[in-house]
Amino acid sequence: MTIAYALTNARRPLISSQKPRIALRMDDVGASSKYHEIYSKRWYGFGNILFLKRMQRFKAWGPYNELTGLEWRSILFLLRKYNAKLTVAVTAAWVESDASLVPYPQKWPEAFRELKLGVDEGLVSIASHGLTHCVLQDRAFLPNAFTSNRRAHREFWDWLPYETHRKHLIQSKDILENCFQCPINTLIPPGNVFSQSTIDAAREVGFSFINCATESRNVPGLRIIGNTNVAAFHDREVVLFGIQWFEKLLASHVDNDTVFIHEL
Repeated sequence: MTIAYALTNARRPLISSQKPRIALRMDDVGASSKYHEIYSKRWYGFGNILFLKRMQRFKAWGPYNELTGLEWRSILFLLRKYNAKLTVAVTAAWVESDASLVPYPQKWPEAFRELKLGVDEGLVSIASHGLTHCVLQDRAFLPNAFTSNRRAHREFWDWLPYETHRKHLIQSKDILENCFQCPINTLIPPGNVFSQSTIDAAREVGFSFINCATESRNVPGLRIIGNTNVAAFHDREVVLFGIQWFEKLLASHVDNDTVFIHEL
C-alpha cells in the first residue's frame, strides 16, 4: 500500500468551502498473521516451496514485527502535531503456534499502554479486526511446506459455521472493550472477507458498522461503509518504512478533516 494509493480514497466535498472528510485506518495491529502468514507470489507460486517463501527475494508478506511502545509513542506525537485522528483495527488475540490465544494487552503490554493513552486522549478509535485474523481449524494458519497459507489468514469465510462468526465477534468485542474501556462498535473484517453470517452475528452482538473494501449500504440494524472516504493501510508500512512514512501520510492530509470510521 502506497501513500499515493491511500490518497485516491479521498473524495472531494460536495460544497467547495468544506474540508474533505477522510478516515485514516491502520489494520493488523496485534494480528499474529504478521508472523504466521508466509507465502510467495514469485515464479507462479513456485516460490512457496519449502524455505524459499521466507527469503527476502521471494516472500510477499511476513514475517514482520509488531509495533513497539516507542513506535506508538511516536505515532501519538504525530497525531497531536497534525491534529489528526486514527482508527486502529486491533486483532483481539495473538494466535500462538499451538493455537492458544493471548489477548492483545497481555502479548504486547508496552504497545497497549501507549495505544490506550491515544484512546483516552481522543486521538485513536479502536475497531475490531477480529479475534484471530485467521482460521484455527486444523491449524490451517500455520505455514505450509509447498503452498501458500494466505487463504487461512482470513477469519470470516462464508463456509465457516454461523456460531464461529458469533463466537469470534463476541470474544473480540469483550477483550477490546474490557482492556480499552470504551465501546467497540466497528468491525474491520480481515482481508475484506465477510459474509451474511458475519453481518447477522455482528448485528446480534452489538456492532453498528462494518468497514472494508466493499460497497457502502445500509442493512437492518447495521451500516456497511466502503473505503471511498477511507485511507487504509497496515502497521506493516510503519514497521518496514519507518515513522517518517506515517508522517508523510499525515502531511498529505493536512487539508482534510480527519475523522474516525464511525463518524463518516
